[in-house]
Amino acid sequence: TKNAHADFSNDYKVTVAELTEQHVIHYELEKDLLPLVLSNCQYSLECGHETISQYDLPRIQQQILTRFLQGKPLITRTGIPTLVKTQESYETIFKAVKGKVHQDFLSSLTRNALSRELDCYNEVCEALKITELLLGFLSMTGGDPMMSLVTYLQDNMRMANHIDRDILQVNAFLTSLCNLRHCVSLWQLLSSLKSENMLRLKMVGVAFAEFLWLLKGFVSRGNVDQWLLETHEFVLLSLGRLRPTDDYNPSWSVKETVCAYMDRKEVEVPSCVEDKFPENLLLSQIVETWKCAVTAKQDWMMEG
Repeated sequence: TKNAHADFSNDYKVTVAELTEQHVIHYELEKDLLPLVLSNCQYSLECGHETISQYDLPRIQQQILTRFLQGKPLITRTGIPTLVKTQESYETIFKAVKGKVHQDFLSSLTRNALSRELDCYNEVCEALKITELLLGFLSMTGGDPMMSLVTYLQDNMRMANHIDRDILQVNAFLTSLCNLRHCVSLWQLLSSLKSENMLRLKMVGVAFAEFLWLLKGFVSRGNVDQWLLETHEFVLLSLGRLRPTDDYNPSWSVKETVCAYMDRKEVEVPSCVEDKFPENLLLSQIVETWKCAVTAKQDWMMEG
């Protein structure tokens, strides 16, 4: 079918920006397609047997091509905002968004409110999916940094009718607390919450228990939320790419490496990291370090 369509419109292409009503295929199932199919169906009935239907599929295909596809262009993907999920593309998207819309960190109060509200793994995943789609659009269109996310989703992206009602309620709460200037920080939080939920649901294991008590002492000494978010992002974006050891030596210190990562982003390193984070944790142990730090933080908050 694809090759047959190519015979009609191989050189006729339009971009999304050029798209008009005349370019789009219009049909009604009961009015257009069913009569076409039934007109190319033959029935045979033998005594004592069920009715046998035989469809002339090549003729049906040809008539569909002639009636609906002939003269219609191929619509290219040029101009369609997308967010391809690779480590390199995330960094490219974030850079593009920051170039078009000034970005700020979410406040600790907002982070805590979102973390409490999004207590279900599926809700976090849906919120993250919508945030990634939003980032894809923002990277191309830009927007007012002070515009609320819910306004942008409903008025600019017109997504209100394309999201499940329950999910929309959750995301309405989420987006009501955030503006466009918080998009990158929101992605950072949601991606970390997704991993934390996986940890809570035992979808990933926790080893490395000998350092748990050290990290518990660290997380109880100050506000380490941003440090944990930056560590998680570093693991996803920097160590998640192909051959990460080309750039990062497994024997390097977790503390020094993540601090350097934050310095490159011009993000302030919390003083408690400088003073209390264990010096002897290696980059080869960073995933388990993050898991244990999150677990220690959760335990400490429950005890407190």
